[in-house]
Amino acid sequence: MPPAKPGESEIDDLVHRLVSLEDELERKLEAQRSRFRYRMEKQRAVFEEEVLRQHRKIRTGILTFLRRSPLAALIVAPAVYGLIVPLVLMDLSVTVYLWICFPAWRMERVRRADYVIVDRHRLAYLNGIEKLNCAYCGYANGVIAYAREAASRSEQYWCPIKHALRVRMPHPRYRRFIDYGDAEGFRAELKALRAEVRRGPGARAAGKGGGG
Repeated sequence: MPPAKPGESEIDDLVHRLVSLEDELERKLEAQRSRFRYRMEKQRAVFEEEVLRQHRKIRTGILTFLRRSPLAALIVAPAVYGLIVPLVLMDLSVTVYLWICFPAWRMERVRRADYVIVDRHRLAYLNGIEKLNCAYCGYANGVIAYAREAASRSEQYWCPIKHALRVRMPHPRYRRFIDYGDAEGFRAELKALRAEVRRGPGARAAGKGGGG
């Protein structure tokens, strides 16, 4: 196994801390569910009947909602919703790409349901337009996250090299990439990085079991 890079142990400590934070986040989410009086059943939030009645009472009617909306927001709506076409094409293209390429590389396909989540339209305090907006936003952001995950796994397999310039908000795998200009490191670590991404997401966070 190649020697650890400077600071690698600190990075691994951060990964373990992130796992602990995820556990803490789940506990806080459970407390939030209790606070707003809903439970999860078959991946769906179910509110208490009394809460649903209160939600329906505060729902804004569609006509009132339209009267209160800025004229500029109504005018640009077609431009916003026109993006559904490239989004659907991206969704389909990424799915086909995953089914064709990832098995050839012996990689686990990205689970679309982990990224494309559309559930806010079920909230009773939203009117029809608000539900449509929320469904669209959930789908659009989910598809982009789905595509980013597929691209980041592909990048780790084929070109896990950091850029010379600073990357703002890089994907989580980027920190494991090889430094720009480290020719020996690239040849020495490429095989291990490919093996890591083949094991699927969370392999590093679960523990440093198998090396290169």
